[in-house]
Amino acid sequence: MTSLPDNQPVMWPWLAWSFVAVTGIVAPVAALLLLSDALGPEPPAAIIGSVLAVSLMGAGIIAAATSGRLWVGLALAILAGSGLIFLAQALGMPAGPNPLWIGLAVCIASLSFAARGALFARSAGGKGWWIALFVVAGEAAILLTALARPGELPEWLLVLLPAQWTSTAVQVALFSGSARIARAALIALAGTAAATLLVATLWPRRWPYLIMFTTWLALSALVWHWPAPPVS
Repeated sequence: MTSLPDNQPVMWPWLAWSFVAVTGIVAPVAALLLLSDALGPEPPAAIIGSVLAVSLMGAGIIAAATSGRLWVGLALAILAGSGLIFLAQALGMPAGPNPLWIGLAVCIASLSFAARGALFARSAGGKGWWIALFVVAGEAAILLTALARPGELPEWLLVLLPAQWTSTAVQVALFSGSARIARAALIALAGTAAATLLVATLWPRRWPYLIMFTTWLALSALVWHWPAPPVS
């Protein structure tokens, strides 16, 4: 979607891609293996959803911001998410009732995250991946805190996070026990992707940011008022 300047410090691209590998692949794979040993083949759905959300977010946002290409972040996020799902199933996790909904959740979430990374590359150039890294670290910290200490974080904070939307969508697709989907979460992810891509396309104009933030808040309200179906 955009090109990056050639005057970056030599180590930065290597460092950036190492963070893509760690957040998108290494850490999630290690988490699944540890969880399989500690909790058996069927860990709680919220844990699987959170691990996949962090993987999609890390691969999608940081890769797109590092490369300056939307498709790079999208492709790597889809590959990372698909690989983790196959690994989880190889470790004994039951397959979801409808692979179509699982694939839909992974693809829409990947597009949403990659769009943000592309915007960071467009607006911040070679430093965009630093912004991406801080965003991933912040959302992952909130997501994991909510997982470790249920009820301590306010619900209104969680519904603002695309990572939480992704976690919810993945949980429902994998563990709902029927062909149900978290419609509000998927609509929110798709809507924020469209709004973010609009801003990136029209950059350096600043007025589209108003559309993006308004869309984000409106879709967060949709997630709040239209909860996902329960996970069995």
